[in-house]
Amino acid sequence: MSLIPLLTDKPNGPDGDTGVVTKTHSRTQRPPMYKVLLLNDDYTPMEFVVHVLERFFGMSHAQAFDIMLTVHKKGLAVVGVFSFEIAETKVAQVMDFSRRHQHPLQCTLEKE
Repeated sequence: MSLIPLLTDKPNGPDGDTGVVTKTHSRTQRPPMYKVLLLNDDYTPMEFVVHVLERFFGMSHAQAFDIMLTVHKKGLAVVGVFSFEIAETKVAQVMDFSRRHQHPLQCTLEKE
């Protein structure tokens, strides 16, 4: 928040002094962002992971394949950065979809 002084032309005091009026401006802060992470496991098929990335994160087949390989080789990968509500929804969608297809794929989020 910052205070900006504004000079007035009207006398404020009994002896005709010019006064200073302050106006408060507040800046809106950007919401914190959250990384959505996909974790590797030894049971979920690679094709399923590619499908999840295409369906829930809007990736092309080539992008999804590259991310899937990163998850497979490094153990995890960031699949997107979102506001908290969107990140939380993406994690829930991936987890629900994985469970309905009987795969142990794990998805989580952490503050950026």
